[in-house]
Amino acid sequence: MCWCLPVIVGFLTVGLLYLVCFVTQWLHGWPDKPGYKKYIEALNPRRIYRLTFTMLDLLKYFKYLRLYFQIKSWYKNEENSKHFKKGIVYGRRGNKLDLYYPPKMNRFRDELPPLVVFIYGGAWNTGHRSIYCLLARQMVEELNAAVVCPNYSNYPKGNVLMMIQDVADCLVWAQENGQKFSFNKDNIVLVGHSAGAHLGAMATLFLLDTREELLIESKKQQEIIRSLRGVIGLSGVYSIMDHYEYEKMRGIECISCMSRAMNGEEKFPRYSPVHVVKSLNGDKLSRAPRFVLLHSESDIVVPVESSIKFYRLLSSLSAKVSLHLLPTVSHTDIVIDLMLSSRRFYHPISKCIKQEFRKLLFFR
Repeated sequence: MCWCLPVIVGFLTVGLLYLVCFVTQWLHGWPDKPGYKKYIEALNPRRIYRLTFTMLDLLKYFKYLRLYFQIKSWYKNEENSKHFKKGIVYGRRGNKLDLYYPPKMNRFRDELPPLVVFIYGGAWNTGHRSIYCLLARQMVEELNAAVVCPNYSNYPKGNVLMMIQDVADCLVWAQENGQKFSFNKDNIVLVGHSAGAHLGAMATLFLLDTREELLIESKKQQEIIRSLRGVIGLSGVYSIMDHYEYEKMRGIECISCMSRAMNGEEKFPRYSPVHVVKSLNGDKLSRAPRFVLLHSESDIVVPVESSIKFYRLLSSLSAKVSLHLLPTVSHTDIVIDLMLSSRRFYHPISKCIKQEFRKLLFFR
């Protein structure tokens, strides 16, 4: 009967995986689409197999627990309030942003420091500005710039258009408050990670096209575009259509909120930078800020092809763009490692951003 124990252990392991995957789909979304019998599809061995690998990959986030408590401690520490002003209300929805002061303000006696607007990622449904306080502080030091990190209307509070409007509203706030908070409102660089890179690119392209759905007067949109020196995207999603196919391959298209945040599959092209940029004429593209794309060749959350495809498209349209491919950096580490100079990939990533940032400020 020595074979009984391995069989029982194997049976319990498989049963546990099925249970966990079933509960995950119950909580986050059934595969409830035309042609699917949702409960049968939810227990499809192929879907369970793919979901299992995705969920096992989530275990790696436990290694960031120590850093998470460091972040929480720094953000709540009143002594650090001298470095930033938190909870500034902006925009039509009353969202809040944090503003991090540049070091040694007296070095900018003759001119105000530039501004970095950092848009965090989180699959369009998670994230908070406080998590990126250490990253903002490092950017302040490395780039000698003021840094703003806004919250935006994550799903289900908002849809993707509302998120894009929030990014645009943050840029409007920057235009109206540069003098008050001592930064150069005409020297702005937008930086985004993952979904944040997508939102930053979409807001830029909508402003460039003076879209009515932004509900911002066209003259103001044109002023914002003139103030934007560049857009830096870290492991960004630039084709919602392609990313949805990749999610399907991973078996997570139904538990992911991306499709719902985009208001359905029929809206994917409308909110894909690779599609929007094709609709812009040569004059508008000539006025577009430079796009700087950074992506890891080993990214398994957003494949590197996302940035490569966007880069090739922009290049073919004679738009200003550069691409930097990084080996061995994970999708998360490309942003997490910017939080502390002691982290493994801090210096190569920071050096790349710093070099491109200088180019953006001095060469338009």
